[in-house]
Amino acid sequence: MTAPPSGVLGTLDPTSDRAVFRQIADHLREAIDKGRFKEGAKLPSESELVEHFGVSRMTVRNALGILQGEGLVHSEHGKGVFVRPRPPVRRLASDRFARRHRDQGKAAFTVEAEAAGSHPEVDSLQVREERPTRDIATRLGGPRKVLARRRRYLLDGRPVESATSYLPLDIAAGTPIAEPNPGPGGIYARLEELGHRLDHFEEEIRARMPTPHETKSLRLAPGIPVIHLIRTAYDTENRPVEVCDTTMAADTYILTYHLPAH
Repeated sequence: MTAPPSGVLGTLDPTSDRAVFRQIADHLREAIDKGRFKEGAKLPSESELVEHFGVSRMTVRNALGILQGEGLVHSEHGKGVFVRPRPPVRRLASDRFARRHRDQGKAAFTVEAEAAGSHPEVDSLQVREERPTRDIATRLGGPRKVLARRRRYLLDGRPVESATSYLPLDIAAGTPIAEPNPGPGGIYARLEELGHRLDHFEEEIRARMPTPHETKSLRLAPGIPVIHLIRTAYDTENRPVEVCDTTMAADTYILTYHLPAH
């Protein structure tokens, strides 16, 4: 067995007061950040790392555990530890809801998937009438019942986000929006056809660790957080016509914003 060259992994500093397993994690992290290990590349095996650093197998496992907790690597049973891919989807806040996409019959997720060179799918679709939570009701102006559209989005077969849209029942009931497939351009195209021309959107975004259900639904690796986004759509009469509660795998998306300086 040949240990990786020291130029790739670095060496331990015996005079440092930093724990050895953290030093190893630092060296591996630096090698990943500098591209010595590319996206999808397999890291040296535990045995190779033990030989290179002259430490116990448990010390190496503790170091790898740090990187897994940071979401930098993932382990495949019987195969090894691999560098996680960087986020493949760039979500352009200033463009994703542009009317030209709806006019072309494309929903925002389809546009983003095509830009990333990925195949989009939607599954786990549920459409039903229900009473909204207090928060959703407040955002929508107080309706007693809403139409809820729940779905999960996949890229190339991998779940990447789940979302629930809540629409006032007086707008959505008995329209194509209440159908599983609302038609080209998605529900925003249908809203505009119903006379609710969209004017602007407001989004609230925070990062957090996933719930057990989200971890299972999005097949998240240990240490991967989620992006929780709540968006409210307003028509030209300033009426809130939809609230969308979205949970995204944080290792899949880069959120990009255009912020004018005037």
